[in-house]
Amino acid sequence: MLTDAPVMAFVSVTDLRAARGFYGTTLGLRLTGEDGFALEFALPNARLRVTAVGELRPQPFTVVGWVVADLDATVAALSDAGIVFARFDGLEQDARGAWTSPSGARIAWFRDPDGNVLSITQR
Repeated sequence: MLTDAPVMAFVSVTDLRAARGFYGTTLGLRLTGEDGFALEFALPNARLRVTAVGELRPQPFTVVGWVVADLDATVAALSDAGIVFARFDGLEQDARGAWTSPSGARIAWFRDPDGNVLSITQR
């Protein structure tokens, strides 16, 4: 029933102004809508709705992730933009913060201003 329906992903934040700067300027996502309750960004095959909430308890797992062609280049570009990559106990991460999964995918994590865990993956 939903096979052909476009996806809209959601992430909650407490400060839309900070989120607009982070998702729009730092990450370079194209803002397509803003209604006072949320920001909406265009993604290649989806939309990301960044929704304001009064209180947020960030989860310890990835809430939004992107698949990239070159993880090292993307880590470098995001680092140049001020992103600090997260490190997690129990994962062997390289100097850039990337972990190689059993499937061979490389994953690196970072957080938005509210502490939401985001990721980039190179398959």
